[in-house]
Amino acid sequence: MVKVKTIVEKFIKKDQRRVVTFYYNNDICRKLISMKYALFVIIGMCFLTWGCQPKGKIVKFGGEAQGTYYAITYVDAKERNFQDSIDLILKKFDSSCSIYKPNSIISRFNNNDPTAKADANFTAVFNKAMEVSEKSNGAFDITVGQLVRAWGFSIKGKIKMDPKKVDSLKQFVGYKKIKLVDGRVIKENPNIQLDYNALAQGYSSDVLGKFLESKGIKNYLIDVGGEVLGRGRKPDGGIWSVGIERPPSDSLQKQQLEAIVSLDNRALSTSGNYRKYFIKNGVKYSHTIDPFTGYPVHHTLLAVSVLAENSITADAFCTAFLVMGKEKALEFLKHNPKLDAYLIYSDEKGTLKTQCSPGFSKIIKEQL
Repeated sequence: MVKVKTIVEKFIKKDQRRVVTFYYNNDICRKLISMKYALFVIIGMCFLTWGCQPKGKIVKFGGEAQGTYYAITYVDAKERNFQDSIDLILKKFDSSCSIYKPNSIISRFNNNDPTAKADANFTAVFNKAMEVSEKSNGAFDITVGQLVRAWGFSIKGKIKMDPKKVDSLKQFVGYKKIKLVDGRVIKENPNIQLDYNALAQGYSSDVLGKFLESKGIKNYLIDVGGEVLGRGRKPDGGIWSVGIERPPSDSLQKQQLEAIVSLDNRALSTSGNYRKYFIKNGVKYSHTIDPFTGYPVHHTLLAVSVLAENSITADAFCTAFLVMGKEKALEFLKHNPKLDAYLIYSDEKGTLKTQCSPGFSKIIKEQL
């Protein structure tokens, strides 16, 4: 009784107006005010308020997958640990969508294996890639595989690149040159190479989220290499919070946060051109390949964080916006209200600046 009494007292002090309104809007409650049953009405209101707070304890674990890390946090009344199952899911996902696995489905398609056939994971990623390519007018394109490899951002070392070599490889780029028919990738040219790296990790976050939900877990935060998916609430009823990294001035600078944002049943993906790059003759080449020019992108936009309904969409549009550049990305956002983004760029003096869409500004908890 002490515990119940304490909670009831806190509830009345914190939200007295709501309790009074509840009484006067309900005939039964008005009759009970002068009776001992009024206590149970108040307790019932407390239970309604607590309903938004997940019951259970936090379960946390992490590991390595897809050449990066993963970190899982969820609320579970049974305190179950699903790490073994999640490791198996990620391993199976790699066998479908990883270009680093020679026997994966995508690698077999790249090698023109006539026996290769798409599974559910490969198909879902392929269809989303085509959708984003169409919406972005080709800024996003999974057929940049040959260029990614040639520039040295893949499993093989870079080759000597010059305008002639770039032009010779551009003929193998174009999302309209491929299609998926009856589980098989049809290419206009057998030398076309697919690369899922720009959205596979995002989709794997979605897959893990569906797995947790199949186990009855509705409150979780999933992070696969920076592709973050937040659903439900923390045990205290609060919204999940995540940080956005500030681009470092050099490779030796320690990680710093640019902002802290709230994830209210949304996905957040962050990509940047400041971690993966190489320098040649004093020129920095980013890992994001522009499918129109065949060269790594070279503009003032350094990093993009995209907010979307799911991780695969957020992940894909991060790459699309890095290709577009700041002005085109902001213009695109005006016409696509389901997406929001936070852009970090450098001005003409090299000073870091930020700009975000109106919707994204609403989820910023703290600007650091």
